[in-house]
Amino acid sequence: LSCIIPVICLGVTILVSHTLCGMFGVALGALGMLGTMTMGLTIDAYGPISDNAGGIAEMSGLPETVRGLTDCLDAAGNTTAAIGKGFAIGSAALVSLALFGAFTVRAKVTSVDILNPWVFTGLLFGAMMPYAFAAWTMKSVGTAANDMVKECLEQFPKIMGPEKMAPDYEKCIRISTEASLREMLAPGALVILSPLVAGLGFGKNCCAGLLSGALVSSVQLAISMSNTGGAWDNSKKYISAGGLGKEFVKGSEAHKNSVTGDTVGDPLKDTSGPALNIVMKLTAIISLVFGTAIAEFSNAEGGPFWA
Repeated sequence: LSCIIPVICLGVTILVSHTLCGMFGVALGALGMLGTMTMGLTIDAYGPISDNAGGIAEMSGLPETVRGLTDCLDAAGNTTAAIGKGFAIGSAALVSLALFGAFTVRAKVTSVDILNPWVFTGLLFGAMMPYAFAAWTMKSVGTAANDMVKECLEQFPKIMGPEKMAPDYEKCIRISTEASLREMLAPGALVILSPLVAGLGFGKNCCAGLLSGALVSSVQLAISMSNTGGAWDNSKKYISAGGLGKEFVKGSEAHKNSVTGDTVGDPLKDTSGPALNIVMKLTAIISLVFGTAIAEFSNAEGGPFWA
């Protein structure tokens, strides 16, 4: 349901701007949405600041009331962050559409007809890309988190035991940074190589279909992920605060289930959802940069040169 209003707004924006000024109008619409960047950065930063304040309050041994107040602020931060991400997704969609228009000009694509088998094949693959990208990034978060847990389980007995070992923060940071670089190789290759393989191997029509599918699918999925992740996070806070009743506070089965939901929701709203903006824009940019070569590797009908 969270996709309905943003998609309607995007559709109206594209129709009005294109009717008045063509693709230039779409580009201006994207620029207008990016003009709200200062507000977007502000409301995006609000949530993490409140969340970190709650963590510091808990580690400092402050009363539960302090943590309760910071949780309320963090819940509001999740909502504002979802709004900010919505603006980022909308501007990414408009930018991608403008870049797609530039690609069609450079590659001399006159029309994108889904009855063309090469276009429809590319459309199917492009619509699949955001799901594969999101799955890989979420699994990467899980893998890095498991490595971090193992490291903490190794260090804690030595820190709390008679050895009184000093915490090795550097090793934990190394696990996180190395995993973030290593695990992004496959998703990055998918985004960069897909338009090249489609365009150079199967023609400009296939590449146009791939860009269309990736754009449409990424918008819906990114909006849904951002809102779903925030909702799961807020549901955990709502249960912790006793919103379902005093019998469903921390330690109850309902709270444990909400923690599981939040474990999935965090990578949804903070990793996979925002990263889909890159899928939209980078596929279009790669196609535009190699547009001339893609046109040369296509036959007169826009199919592959070998067909």
